[in-house]
Amino acid sequence: MALSLAERAAGLRAAAGQGAPDGLSIVVPLFNEAAGLPALHARLATVAERLRDARGLAVELVYVDDGSRDDTLAVARALPAGRFDVQVVSLSRNFGKEAALLAGLDHARLGAVLFIDGDGQHPPELIETLVGHWLDEGYDVVFTAKATRANESALMRLAVRGFYALINWGAKQKIPPNAGDFRLLSPRAAAALRRLPERNRFFKGLATWIGFRQFRVEYEPAPRAHGQSSWRVTSLVGLSVEGLTSFSVAPLRLASLLGFILAASALVFGGWMLVQSLLFDTGVPGYPSLIVGLMTIGGVQLLMIGIMGEYIGKILSELKARPVYFIAEHTLKRGDEGEASRTAAE
Repeated sequence: MALSLAERAAGLRAAAGQGAPDGLSIVVPLFNEAAGLPALHARLATVAERLRDARGLAVELVYVDDGSRDDTLAVARALPAGRFDVQVVSLSRNFGKEAALLAGLDHARLGAVLFIDGDGQHPPELIETLVGHWLDEGYDVVFTAKATRANESALMRLAVRGFYALINWGAKQKIPPNAGDFRLLSPRAAAALRRLPERNRFFKGLATWIGFRQFRVEYEPAPRAHGQSSWRVTSLVGLSVEGLTSFSVAPLRLASLLGFILAASALVFGGWMLVQSLLFDTGVPGYPSLIVGLMTIGGVQLLMIGIMGEYIGKILSELKARPVYFIAEHTLKRGDEGEASRTAAE
């Protein structure tokens, strides 16, 4: 007997161990977002109220201050709890966004986890849509992706396309293009992500790698209402290198391909010089050919050494097994009761 769509969705939710009683932890990494944080919190609070009233879903907000240099931490401490719990996790210094996301994941106390940026460009109102795909349709990972990059330069679009082409080259589990960190993980997907032991983390890749049923939701990011983005070209390049070397062996394959192309080119050029010497009795200019050859070989060798160095650095980091982050302060403000408890540095 065929099952209805509702029965199939219920079966998927049961298999995934998903349900409203598990609740939802909304993790918000922060870095110098003091000016816009109160407005963002108000929008998140409205969404949390609607989820509680419409679905009976318990919600908590987990703010992770990644070593901000402005008043972000003080503003976060003063945020009202309302009918839901509010955690404020302050890192001992700026460890980077990936570390802040991990800290939020580690401190999330409810079943499902949703990550959203603290700059307001991710629309909190879209959270209800993501929750709907989780609860109503049984998806384990509901991720968002930019609908268009028309407002970006042609060079940026080309660079992004090249990044995804390279990181997905030969990968069994491909990362969806233009996907962001704004995503929801079901309880079992969040548990799977916590089990991954590596310290050099690339959440976009790891959230895809764990598998389960995944669904893409396209959206248009809003302009920043306050301040300027801390991301610069160098930051984006660094993140790209981090993602490639932490999640893919494509750069090593590219280095091998370059080596093969160089060797093949040298073989063809050597054969042509031999033909010129034997058949046409034509001498090949020595100095320019030698210099160009040496520079080409030297450049490719340095590139390969640099790529290998990135991977060796990752291996060294994993072997040292240093903590990904340190907590300077952790504040928990209880909803309904309005009582706050604070733990010292962990």
